[in-house]
Amino acid sequence: MELTVYGAEAVCASCVQAPPSKTTAEWLEAALSRKFREKMLVRYIDIYQPETEKDRVYCTKILADDFFYPLVVHEDEVLGEGFISLKPIVQFCIRNGMTPLDNSGRSAE
Repeated sequence: MELTVYGAEAVCASCVQAPPSKTTAEWLEAALSRKFREKMLVRYIDIYQPETEKDRVYCTKILADDFFYPLVVHEDEVLGEGFISLKPIVQFCIRNGMTPLDNSGRSAE
């Protein structure tokens, strides 16, 4: 599964207590790798340097204040913006077929 985190080096003005977007992407990838058997790819995209047309659409929306950043997206579904919470993203991953690990690091099947 792949998630994309859109953001910028500067912290979003509306989210001054939140960590920087790139830090959020790194934290999210590390946290999800400890929660699931499957590999999770987390892409970080700077809103001023979109890589694809889809990236450009989300970056334009962030710059137009339609979304706060960091913005976490899977395909066309927004999973979080501004302050990112792990729980709804974990629940999304489980609903979409990822296998959670138990606290010992084994599959919880």
